[in-house]
Amino acid sequence: MKKENRKDGDIMNLTDEKIKQIAEELDLGMKVYVHKETLEIKSIIDFDDNLYADPESWQEDIDEIEANYDKYFEFYGMDSRESFRVMADFADTVTDKELKMKLELGLNLSKPFRNFKDIIDAETDYREKWFKFKNQKSIDNVRAQLADRD
Repeated sequence: MKKENRKDGDIMNLTDEKIKQIAEELDLGMKVYVHKETLEIKSIIDFDDNLYADPESWQEDIDEIEANYDKYFEFYGMDSRESFRVMADFADTVTDKELKMKLELGLNLSKPFRNFKDIIDAETDYREKWFKFKNQKSIDNVRAQLADRD
């Protein structure tokens, strides 16, 4: 990966492409770290969520981050409350009254995440809109963390 030489504190100047990459990695359940000087991105599987994952393949990056933790900025994915709010916000944008009703009902029953996924996966037209909406919210989450950094 190409390194960009910058002074400490320039992490705010991440390119849109890097912000999108960070958002996508977080959405996949990875832990994402960005070196404050080089802006190199290191993504590591979240072992708390993947108990059976083999740490050996990630060990080099883990060791590097642990040895130089103060040189990295860690990004966090959305927690379950934020993710629920994103789904509810998307449901509010749906113009198909029947689908909107299904989504709202699904979010109010037990297992709202599973319900939402099952409903949206069956809706070809809205499924793509959902992914775009969710992707933008993930990017907004990364940008918010950058803004809160200072």
